[in-house]
Amino acid sequence: MIETAEDYREAVLSQQWWEKRSFVGCDFTEADLRGLRTQGCTFDQCDFTKVDFEGSRHEASAFRSCTFDRSVLSGTRWSSCSMLGSSFVDCRFQKIAFTECDLSLVSLSRNRLSKVDLSGLRLREANLTEADLTGADLRGADLTGARLAGAKLDGADLRGARIDANGLVQANLSGVHVDTETAIAYAAAHGLVIH
Repeated sequence: MIETAEDYREAVLSQQWWEKRSFVGCDFTEADLRGLRTQGCTFDQCDFTKVDFEGSRHEASAFRSCTFDRSVLSGTRWSSCSMLGSSFVDCRFQKIAFTECDLSLVSLSRNRLSKVDLSGLRLREANLTEADLTGADLRGADLTGARLAGAKLDGADLRGARIDANGLVQANLSGVHVDTETAIAYAAAHGLVIH
């Protein structure tokens, strides 16, 4: 069953268990989704503005082209989820846990992601412009095509991460932990001739 354009604004849906449900264009603005558990659910073009997700758990669920504006994501766990093309604006990411998730084409511009574990995630063509990634763990992340202009990366760990030449030119890698391969690619992207 697919729920289309349903109005869940300000609904109290905390501590529920949803399995294999589909939502298209639904409005969850200011809904209480604390402790919600989803498994195998799909959310397409849904609005999660000011939604409180605190403590929720999501497994093998897809949140595609959704809007998360001032949403509370603290203490949430996302496992094998897709966030393809979703937009995050001024969200709270404290103690968030991502495992094997696809964040391709997401917009995380200007969000505070300091010390967040993003290791091993797919962040292809993600918009990380001016995002605060201070001390973030990006080991093994796929940042191919990601926009990194103005991103704060001090103390971030990029060892084993995949970053193309454009990302290496945009990013300020001062104070960032990298492996030899990334250091060489960074030098080459900045015009150094390596012998």
